[in-house]
Amino acid sequence: MTSFQKELESRLNSRHLTCPVGGRWTSFQLVDEFGSGEPYAGLAYVATDSEGQKYPGNLDAMGIGKVTNHYAGPIALVFEQPYQEQEKRYIELQRRAHYPLKITELQVRAEQTHYLNPNAARTRDNTAQVCADDFFQVEVRHLVRHSAHLPPEVYRHYPHPAGPARLMGEHGKPGVALMPRKHTVLEIRPLRALRPMLSTVPEFCALNLYQLALMSTLTYCPFGQEPDKAPITTPVSFTRQPSVGNWFADALAMSEELGEFYPGQTKSYYPLYEDVPYSRRLEIVPFDPALYAVNDPELGIHQEHPAKVHFLDDTGEEASTDTQAYITHNDELILIAVRGTQQLADFLRDADARQVPFEEGVGQVHRGFYGAAKKTAAFVTNYLDRFYAGQKLLICGHSLGGAVALLLAEMLRRRPEGYTLQLYTYGAPRAADATFIKNAEALVHYRMVNHNDPIPSVPGSWMNTKGGVYGTGLALAFANVPVGLSVFVAGITRWTGEPYEHHGTLRHFLPVEFDRKERSSILWMPRCDTITQHAACEVALKHKHGLPDRPALLAQLVQTGNHFMVPSYIPACWATLRRWQEAQISGSTLVTEREYDWIDKALARITQQLRDEERRLAGRGAPNGRSENAINIALIREVDKLHSTRARLATLRTASVSEKDVYGSLSEQPEQLAKSLARWQAHPENRVAEPLAMAPSKDDDSELIRGAHGYAIGKPFTLDLDSII
Repeated sequence: MTSFQKELESRLNSRHLTCPVGGRWTSFQLVDEFGSGEPYAGLAYVATDSEGQKYPGNLDAMGIGKVTNHYAGPIALVFEQPYQEQEKRYIELQRRAHYPLKITELQVRAEQTHYLNPNAARTRDNTAQVCADDFFQVEVRHLVRHSAHLPPEVYRHYPHPAGPARLMGEHGKPGVALMPRKHTVLEIRPLRALRPMLSTVPEFCALNLYQLALMSTLTYCPFGQEPDKAPITTPVSFTRQPSVGNWFADALAMSEELGEFYPGQTKSYYPLYEDVPYSRRLEIVPFDPALYAVNDPELGIHQEHPAKVHFLDDTGEEASTDTQAYITHNDELILIAVRGTQQLADFLRDADARQVPFEEGVGQVHRGFYGAAKKTAAFVTNYLDRFYAGQKLLICGHSLGGAVALLLAEMLRRRPEGYTLQLYTYGAPRAADATFIKNAEALVHYRMVNHNDPIPSVPGSWMNTKGGVYGTGLALAFANVPVGLSVFVAGITRWTGEPYEHHGTLRHFLPVEFDRKERSSILWMPRCDTITQHAACEVALKHKHGLPDRPALLAQLVQTGNHFMVPSYIPACWATLRRWQEAQISGSTLVTEREYDWIDKALARITQQLRDEERRLAGRGAPNGRSENAINIALIREVDKLHSTRARLATLRTASVSEKDVYGSLSEQPEQLAKSLARWQAHPENRVAEPLAMAPSKDDDSELIRGAHGYAIGKPFTLDLDSII
């Protein structure tokens, strides 16, 4: 049989009853949302006709290509040329040992284009439509073979999603189907993403304070992957909002701004986002069993998937610590966030305050927090072993999560890799003794306390007891005994051994209430326990028999609004950022004369009361026992701290605020910063005239700086220390 006869028989068997018609032509052009084809000039393509004949070529300087003399029927167009230039980050993504990405030249070109609409919404009109017979809005994923690492599709106008399925080639193969004898224009959606702006320099900045508060709050959400249990045989999705997976894998990847970080959140808080090339977003690894052996469903429970790589949740597992954390990265930084107290097991771990040796260094640490830190460290180091390439590490956590994050950060700092890291914590309890704190001085840690949050008083310096010796209800109360006793008993006196101490540079958020109609706020660094643990002091003064009544104490814990992220810490951080922005733009200081005057007078009155009590005790002669001597020493120490606090307050009255104080390393990118600020300020929530975010007026007709329970700091009170002990 001749070759001609074989071909004829083959076509007959394939039900080709007539010879294919040749001589057709098809032309096409790739353009961006502005109608320009220049970003795609010279790009290599392959077109496949209805008979399987391939036609390779390159787009011209206007992004136009043409296939001539092909067989009748549509052609399928693909752009699968791998990226072959030498930009470091693309090369590293292609060659990394774990989850190497199939990056095409088309992807790189699309990353260099930009959205026409600032909110990234699809355009309805494109200047290139006037010369098109057909006009399609497509995405990079429609034109390449491997798309698991690319963002999900967004709504398109052309062709309408409910219209003809013309975006895929023959038999579901990659490519866009183009009709013959027509010129088709393909508008490629820019391959951009949003990422929260984060400073990578070690100095404190108001931007990181706010941004990492939001990232810490996100830990209370699930990862949100469907399906989420191995073995997984279908593509995964992240539609649940709010969730960690949806945030990083879907929403930000599609340039969708989200302002919710907690289930049921009623007010939106938007991070400052920056628009970046898609490959520079905070990454969630792709899931593609055909491409990555570790994704193979045959591995059963050992199968990897995004939730397993990025999210720690050992709740309900054997030897569980009920810890949650997430981790993600790009080429500049690695973000690690640890969840705070949320459920019964977390409270019991808070109560497990026995001190145990810190095996990775020196000193003693809180056993409950240490167990959670060890589990988190195993999860984090496994990730770092795969994806660390010299990036800066940013670590954050709220409440218990802050304590765990502190121990985790010190573990990582002591590893031989030499990580550069910084830590931001919010309402974190004490986690270690004085020896640990001293030897961890090199760890960059900014610790925020919101107004009268009592949890930073946990555990008391005298606590060294495992939670198992108590009943469940008692353990819940005992974990927070310092709510009533931390200032003059557990906080500033030292009974025996190495005390629990705080690590890091304190930043305290203080609302200043001049009267019921006017208030402001400052973020400062007081040294005195009278301010930072004022609520605890107030409660302690009301009890005359040692420990407060446990049922009442537990009720107070539940109602302690100053501790929670969404109603308290996030608004405080947002107000701080706004206030610092205002000061930087106007050239003003962080504390006005009016605020300084009233806070300073309040501190002066407190100082005088402490001195009066010191003289009263001295007049009684020799100390009556060990506790009375400790009280006297504590009073002297507190007076010294108040002097330092007043000096720090004075510096805020004259110190100016630089752009770096507000935005950290982002101040070195003025053009990008300006665009991000415009995006942020477009949200009405960020333009509201909130008193806490504004400097007070210069008129002065009032004088109260109030505590959480109505007590005014500096207002005279009976300091009956004997009743506290």
